[in-house]
Amino acid sequence: MIVTCVHVHVKPEAVDDFIEASLLNHRGSVKEPGNLRFDFVQQADDPCRFMLYEAFESEEAVLAHKETEHYLRWRDNVKDMMAETRYGVKYNIIEPKERSEW
Repeated sequence: MIVTCVHVHVKPEAVDDFIEASLLNHRGSVKEPGNLRFDFVQQADDPCRFMLYEAFESEEAVLAHKETEHYLRWRDNVKDMMAETRYGVKYNIIEPKERSEW
């Protein structure tokens, strides 16, 4: 499994538009065959900060995600909404190891 937490800092005036664009990306991502989880969360003490928790079965599934229409549309639509460049941090899964436990 491949897990990436993507951290995004959005300009205050763009928060609502960012949420709308990201919800569309989320809805498409959870339907992808190699997707295990795709959570979209907003920081509780700073509404301009978000995180996407992405879990995919394989690196191939991650690469396929980055070629989907919904991801490409999201990437292009939100790039000017960001207060700083988004960044992703990859993690290794320790538990649960079995897909059936996700």
